[in-house]
Amino acid sequence: MNRTPDNRPAGPTGIQATRRGGRAGEAVRHVGRWALGAALAGAGVGHLTTLRQEFQAQVPGWVPLDPDFVVLASGVVEIGLGAALILAPSRVRPAVGWITAGFFVAIFPGNISQYVTGTDAFGLDTDRARLVRLFFQPLLVAWALWSTGAWRAWRNRRP
Repeated sequence: MNRTPDNRPAGPTGIQATRRGGRAGEAVRHVGRWALGAALAGAGVGHLTTLRQEFQAQVPGWVPLDPDFVVLASGVVEIGLGAALILAPSRVRPAVGWITAGFFVAIFPGNISQYVTGTDAFGLDTDRARLVRLFFQPLLVAWALWSTGAWRAWRNRRP
């Protein structure tokens, strides 16, 4: 058994860590990362084109920037994050996962504002629908961390 310098049992490393979930598990993780990347890139394109007004409705009134600028800037960021999720080499994927998770946390106030103000957008035209949507944001954070291996890298970090 491998041991750490302080004589504790070492966790799986290298190939073992990669195969812990098996090849099928890794394939699912990769598909999940690609799907999240494609969804983010698609949403980003929507920010810049046909869904621009819908996204503007989500910008909270307390944001001290022009809503159109916020929508365009977040669209560019989403396209970049989507591309990074799909194209980033494995050594930087955990960082991409943390950045993507941070982005989902950063835009969460817009979702809360949509619920609190009762703003209709994206077919969310009832308080119940807007409330249910709030519970999906933490899932997106978890998806970003899981699919990039960011959560696993954090758990396996050395003190």
